[in-house]
Amino acid sequence: MIELKNVTKKYGKVLAVDDISFKIEDGEIMGLLGPNGAGKSTTMNMITGFIEPTDGEIIVDGYDMSRRPKKAKREIGYMPEGVPLYSDLKVKEFVTYMAEIKQVRRKERKDKVEKVIKETGLSDVKNKLIKNLSRGYKQRVSLAGALVSDPKILILDEPTVGLDPKQITEIRSLIKDLGKTHTVILSSHILSEVSQICTRVIIINKGKIVAIDTPENLENRVSNKNCIYVTVEDKENKMDTIKDRIKDIQKVEFVEKNEDGTKQYVIEAKQGIDLRKTIFSEFAKENITIFEMKKADTTLEDAFMKLIEGGKK
Repeated sequence: MIELKNVTKKYGKVLAVDDISFKIEDGEIMGLLGPNGAGKSTTMNMITGFIEPTDGEIIVDGYDMSRRPKKAKREIGYMPEGVPLYSDLKVKEFVTYMAEIKQVRRKERKDKVEKVIKETGLSDVKNKLIKNLSRGYKQRVSLAGALVSDPKILILDEPTVGLDPKQITEIRSLIKDLGKTHTVILSSHILSEVSQICTRVIIINKGKIVAIDTPENLENRVSNKNCIYVTVEDKENKMDTIKDRIKDIQKVEFVEKNEDGTKQYVIEAKQGIDLRKTIFSEFAKENITIFEMKKADTTLEDAFMKLIEGGKK
């Protein structure tokens, strides 16, 4: 659906994007991550055709963006950051205006405008002035403008920035639904958001691609310890010698004592060993009562920071 081949972008002597290549398949929700100045916005602007690459090819739905830009752009709906809208227009007027700009056929225009207003949850406010809407509804109006031409590809730049928690949940749910019928590229600085929504992630740093993978695989790649947190009642202080009783334990560290008298420990096991069943059975034998046990999960944020700092693929 979308393919970048050895794409480079220079602004004078500044190298913003450095020879990047990747492919996004139909129906994917792809997250684009990177620190400020990494090249995310430049990459998105090149995919939309807003700016041209210095070198390389961008293929959108089989069309070369530099050779057949009109055909390629027709397949893209773009929701830029900052919600740039005509605030003195009513919602329906704005969406209709976007349909005209995108050359939606006149005989189809009315139906498509009504359809996209319904899909984005704007039916109750379609006759209200945009300037009187909340930030969450303005995001929806911007999204409706991107969707009205029924593009195959949606490019969303920071779609939840500035929203309250309820609005963020609503927009995330909407994006997930749109991912069932569209290919989506999502740029966000909220890593938990990318982890929840996206099927794959591209991490960019200093104009180069650092990693491309699923959120789960990225988390697993940087997880170098196999740890379990346990909260126990240990009246006989047998946790002090538990390492000697379970051979696959490499380390036991005390974390904290809770108000109810229980204690939390972190247990590190050998790689590839799942100690949970063994811990349950052996702790019972030693009269150690387990109140809670959970694996120490690596988050996408951990993966992001390690990959950015390491600069490795």
